[in-house]
Amino acid sequence: MSFRNIVYLNIGGKKFWTTIDTLTQREPDSMLAAMFSGRHTVHKDPETGYVFVDRDGKHFRHILNWLRDGIVPCLEESQYPELLREAEYYQLLELMDGIRGCMSKRKDEEDTGTELSRTDIIKCIQYTRDLSLVDFSYACLKNAFFTRANLQSAKFKM
Repeated sequence: MSFRNIVYLNIGGKKFWTTIDTLTQREPDSMLAAMFSGRHTVHKDPETGYVFVDRDGKHFRHILNWLRDGIVPCLEESQYPELLREAEYYQLLELMDGIRGCMSKRKDEEDTGTELSRTDIIKCIQYTRDLSLVDFSYACLKNAFFTRANLQSAKFKM
């Protein structure tokens, strides 16, 4: 690898080193690929040689790692919208799709993880004498059969 292929980036004060290939190959229609394709003049700091990009550098390492290996990082749920905003800025369409997929998958996991199963509901009915204190409003009752169950005082409000 030639040192001419190395790019020095200053993203909001955080410094990164990478290669032109990393910035241009995975997402050739992105802003980063356009910046470093040779079609545009990139202004470097004359003293340091760094190209300054006026963005928060917090998630840029994830952007670089995506460009290197194509794997969407595992992050805290609250960080995905921040990374998505950066991917949108840099026009990284595949990364945007990957982030949205992770966000959707986590939401689906949360939604299914909070529902009471049919078995949970049946156990509750079998072992609870006074159903007036039981709140079934968040239970998934689809395809549940309660033949011969005494649900007279159970709460099913939405």
